[in-house]
Amino acid sequence: MKGYSVFARYYDELTANIDYKKRAEYFHAIIQKFKTTKDNILLDLACGTGSISEEMAKLGYDVIGVDYSEEMLGIAIEKKFDSGLPIQYLCQDMREIDMFGTIDVTICALDSINHLNCIDDVRKVFSRVSLFAEPQGLFIFDVNTLYKHKKILANNTFTYETDNVFCVWENSLNKSTNEVRMNLEFFELNEDGLYSRSSDSFSEKAYSTEQLESLLIKNGFKILARYGDDTFDPPEDNTQRIVYVARKVK
Repeated sequence: MKGYSVFARYYDELTANIDYKKRAEYFHAIIQKFKTTKDNILLDLACGTGSISEEMAKLGYDVIGVDYSEEMLGIAIEKKFDSGLPIQYLCQDMREIDMFGTIDVTICALDSINHLNCIDDVRKVFSRVSLFAEPQGLFIFDVNTLYKHKKILANNTFTYETDNVFCVWENSLNKSTNEVRMNLEFFELNEDGLYSRSSDSFSEKAYSTEQLESLLIKNGFKILARYGDDTFDPPEDNTQRIVYVARKVK
């Protein structure tokens, strides 16, 4: 896991296809289905540029956004100043989060768990979330599946173009570890009409359902549901994203 530098500048442009309002409403529906605690303190873990934090705050949650990237948080704070929403942002490693009190709901969206380098890092995150979870509190997170890593991301190359930047996204799959190395080349249009080039890279690792659920249980969570691809349907063999819903029970 690493902090983004170059990628942070273009993240919102390159993820403009994501309907953050719709995703927030989806999480809200899950929370309303399972929540039993009285308060509305919500931790947006690996919040990035704060797009989901903003939408969850609009839905009435008291949001704390945590991210390891200062560059990402800088953009999130700019959004907060523009919206005036009372979101608190903290720069922390998700493996070492340190809250001021207990949390009613923790969400971790957009395959942030996949950015953890190894299963022990996943254990550390689950342990810290459990430590600060309110009794009966919810932990909701999504992960890219083994299917997506092997069949969709794989060794493929993607290109993205906006008014300000052209991006070449090249993947390299390690079949033995289910890890995808992602190399990004950015070509940014300058005021003089010429392009400047910069790059960034990171990895995503796919974890099995058995690995994730075993760690949830060991860290005091009960698994309430698993959904496929932002629906309320169970995952299938070709599901690209699984959403897990768990409750802190011990």
